Amino acid sequence: MRYDDQDRESSNVEDRRGQGGGGFPFPGGFGGSGRRVQIPFPMGRGGGRGGFSITTLIIIGVVLWFLGINPFSILTGGGSGGLPDASQLPQMPKFDRPSTQANKDSGGFRIPTSRDTAGRTPRSDDQLASFTKKVLADTEDVWNRVFKSFGKRYREPQLVLFSGATRTACGMGQSAMGPFYCPLDQKIYVDLAFYEQLKRRFQAPGDFAQAYVIAHEVGHHVQNLVGILPKFNEMRQRVSKQDANELSIRVELQADCFAGLWARYTAQKGLLDEGDVEEALNAATQIGDDAIQRRTQGYVVPESFNHGTSQQRVRWFRVGLTEGNINACDTFNASNL
Repeated sequence: MRYDDQDRESSNVEDRRGQGGGGFPFPGGFGGSGRRVQIPFPMGRGGGRGGFSITTLIIIGVVLWFLGINPFSILTGGGSGGLPDASQLPQMPKFDRPSTQANKDSGGFRIPTSRDTAGRTPRSDDQLASFTKKVLADTEDVWNRVFKSFGKRYREPQLVLFSGATRTACGMGQSAMGPFYCPLDQKIYVDLAFYEQLKRRFQAPGDFAQAYVIAHEVGHHVQNLVGILPKFNEMRQRVSKQDANELSIRVELQADCFAGLWARYTAQKGLLDEGDVEEALNAATQIGDDAIQRRTQGYVVPESFNHGTSQQRVRWFRVGLTEGNINACDTFNASNL
């Protein structure tokens, strides 16, 4: 990514690196079992009980649309609950139209491709922290503009840099979880050591892969602001574990789509280097449920998926990237993920 010293760093960052964590268990039983991008919710009682199937939930609009209300109507102020299409959003610079060699993964837009990232000097922690702040600042620019287009104010999340473990409103956060968003304090938690794991353990090198992970967590914050995460947390306590997992997949894929929407805006600003989109697509591939399970246990258990397969995560990131329209990120009414 083409950041330089003049690019803005977000001020919504708290640096807890080097501080001790304390000790009480993280609710929901998340741990170092290979799951990376987490949404820590207290499960509550009765999480495994419940009555209706995922098919029924989808037919009635899943969690968010079962009352006939699109959650984004919070932004639009009611009415039909529909969202403006791309032409109604604030105008941003357009991608150049493709040449015949345009990258198919970009949906036909001209985005640089193919970069060799091997052999580059690793960034120091301070450089990684600065990069993270600049990515967060970019997400603030994107979502402030989107919310403003609906006449609403975007409440920016805080991002906490920590090492090892740290206290959160959702319990004890640990590095083994990877980056995560806590909806109870509206903060994103990142241990910079994860970036090295992303490169080595998950074979997903590159700064844009790192940026994609941050943008995904910011996507969860957007979901929280418009009421998606609270409804999901409420519903998951009333359905079976398998149905809760299927709902979780739709939540996660929507966050991937939101990350793609952010990537589109970033490309329009001219901040992408060669191969950046490929880095994000590779990261989405490497952290799919099926890819992680094959890597960690040698086989896959589809019934246990809760973030989506590699193919699904890549697809929904591309949807956000190519469509640039929040309506396109409606994973809850999608019949085919």
